Amino acid sequence: PPQVSFTLELEFSCSILLDRAEVTLEATSDSTEVTPQDNVVKISVPILYQPSLFLSSHTNLHRYEVHPFSHSSGPEFTTTVKVQNLGCYPVQNVTLHMALPALGHHRATILSVTRVLAENATCVLKSLDEEVTRVVPVSPEELQDVER
Repeated sequence: PPQVSFTLELEFSCSILLDRAEVTLEATSDSTEVTPQDNVVKISVPILYQPSLFLSSHTNLHRYEVHPFSHSSGPEFTTTVKVQNLGCYPVQNVTLHMALPALGHHRATILSVTRVLAENATCVLKSLDEEVTRVVPVSPEELQDVER
């Protein structure tokens, strides 16, 4: 039997968010058919909207020196992390994981979080004891490699 293939390209509006797209296809003919009821098909597919997220960060300290065998943290600085939805579709259940603090020689803490300020978000700060199995210490040799 003859077959026809075609592609449907649908464009969606930001003002009306749909859960499903429904399309009805009907084939007609001048011939007399025995089973005309199979000439109609209804297709319903779920719509998934692609998010357009933008992650940015800003810090007020761009460089500080950590001595290879130091056991003290560096200077205090502020880092701001922002997650923005640049698209027009709502985004839910976004989770951002940040791995801090960093560990140095003999697992000495060279970076730690002193406070967290959050807007429109819920932040959970886990202690080093809970994350210690996943934190890889930085060796003194790695700290001696300075990019110039």
